[in-house]
Amino acid sequence: MDDVVIIGGSFAGLSAALQLGRARRKVTVLDTGLPRNRFAGHSHGLLGHDHRPPADILHLARQQLARYPTVRLVASGATTASGTLDDFAVHTGAGDTLQARRLLLSYGVTDQFPSLPGFAECWGKTVVPCPYCDGFEVADQHWGLIYSGLHSLHMVMLYGDWTNRLTLFADGHPVDAEARADLARRNVALVEGKVSAINHRHGRIAAVELDDGRQIALDVLFAHPRNRPSADLHSPLGLELSEGPFGIALTIDDRRQTSLPGVYAAGDLANPMASVTLAVAHGAMAGVFAQQSMLV
Repeated sequence: MDDVVIIGGSFAGLSAALQLGRARRKVTVLDTGLPRNRFAGHSHGLLGHDHRPPADILHLARQQLARYPTVRLVASGATTASGTLDDFAVHTGAGDTLQARRLLLSYGVTDQFPSLPGFAECWGKTVVPCPYCDGFEVADQHWGLIYSGLHSLHMVMLYGDWTNRLTLFADGHPVDAEARADLARRNVALVEGKVSAINHRHGRIAAVELDDGRQIALDVLFAHPRNRPSADLHSPLGLELSEGPFGIALTIDDRRQTSLPGVYAAGDLANPMASVTLAVAHGAMAGVFAQQSMLV
């Protein structure tokens, strides 16, 4: 029996495995090899690894975990998870059944792209969600933002540290008089109408096309599609969920434990503020707290 089975082997899962391996706990990490940020050319903001391809960082992390004999990395996903404290079972896509005292869920989320031609092709390149992740590289260029809710108005204020050339695409949503006045005060252009396509060349955005035929040239477009967990293992476990502006996340306490004792969560699955840095930090915390829960 494993001490912990970690489902999801990206930044949060591997960070948890590192802490548990150093505590000499027996760990199996299941990984499908499809991290959320696989579309991005570089990862930013992670101390010591700034501006490195995320795949390279993960490859190095797996190499470093090889020195810990109690950590096993398995290239497979999980199909089901069940059980209670000290008696969990995980069935893998390879047909194996793993037993564990604790579970750590870090299988992340999947972005639900809108049905806009060109959106998926540009995602992670010139259509991006996070200024902290990519803003520095495109500072002082012409940014666009697709309105997707009231949080978009907060983003307008946030982006001012990186650029003073911003266009907000209402995308068919109403924008009230107070918001319009604030946009005008910030010299943010408001474009009415429904976005119909993202014109690009090999993932490099050229313009946003509207349903009336207008094309607005841009250097980068920010967008916030809703997301959902990339697997449904939390449902049969009966885990509590929290609804946010970008999708749902697992509800956790201050020790990264879910609503079911013995099940921990880290990464984007349990944090709506997606960040490699936070995923690493929260993964480490979840690993430490899972280890401490097994002390007698």
